[in-house]
Amino acid sequence: MKKIFYLFMVISLISCNKGIPERPCTNCPPETDLNNINVSILIDLSDRIDPETNPNPTMQYFQRDVEYIKAIEKGFLNHIKSKKIITYDDQMQVFFNPEPSDPKINDFTKELKVSFDKNTQKSYFALVDKKYSELPLNIYQSAIKDGNYVGSDIWEFFKNKVKDYCIKDDKRNILFILTDGYMYHENTKFAEGNKTSYLTSTLIKANHLTTSDFKNTIEKNSYGFVKANDNLSNLEVIVLGINPEKGNPFEEAVIKEYWENWFKEMKIKKYEIKSADLPSNLEPIILKSISGKN
Repeated sequence: MKKIFYLFMVISLISCNKGIPERPCTNCPPETDLNNINVSILIDLSDRIDPETNPNPTMQYFQRDVEYIKAIEKGFLNHIKSKKIITYDDQMQVFFNPEPSDPKINDFTKELKVSFDKNTQKSYFALVDKKYSELPLNIYQSAIKDGNYVGSDIWEFFKNKVKDYCIKDDKRNILFILTDGYMYHENTKFAEGNKTSYLTSTLIKANHLTTSDFKNTIEKNSYGFVKANDNLSNLEVIVLGINPEKGNPFEEAVIKEYWENWFKEMKIKKYEIKSADLPSNLEPIILKSISGKN
């Protein structure tokens, strides 16, 4: 009889415990919601955008950038509109590194930092669209008028700012970089062995990366960018506007190889590197990268 009693008690305890919810993990990182996106745009405001230094009769490079940004904004809004209002938790912002000296440009940047949540009014969509239709062009026009092209310190941005500025633990993080692919800033120019924090056409020539065998030369001599960060696996990167100098038929491929190897070393799993092209050709790629559809 005692055995039956004890068995009954054990079964009762097991049944009761099944109804007790598990305690939440207090030390666990927040769960990533891939349907909530955090889009960042890093703009290279070096002399690559100068219509006098780097003219393009088909479509000036600063005008291409403006259209790329419009396409990014379009993809961002399309994504939000595809969700239920109660699930809105998305943001988008624009960065420069270093910040331009013109305070007007920095004011424009603040206006371009936008976010959506469940309390967002429907009219906000039109306001964001208006901002992204007008302000990016104002930024480029101000920079060109100022004419003080300080370069773009992309390496330092990845070293010291990308985690704080562009990565949210609970979101899908997408960083667009608008650049010609060269990387140079006088305040961050150094080398560690054969790896450098910069890439110029002069360096490509000096490293003899001017033949079809450039990949073997890069691998043999360990050429590339110095690693700027250890683990950026929760960041997707899309580079737009690669524009090599003329004279070396392999220059564009060398630039892309540098960037690809750099991303892989920093554990960036998802990335795209696209050449400067007409916005109509790149818009489908931009929209697809934001929607996350393969």
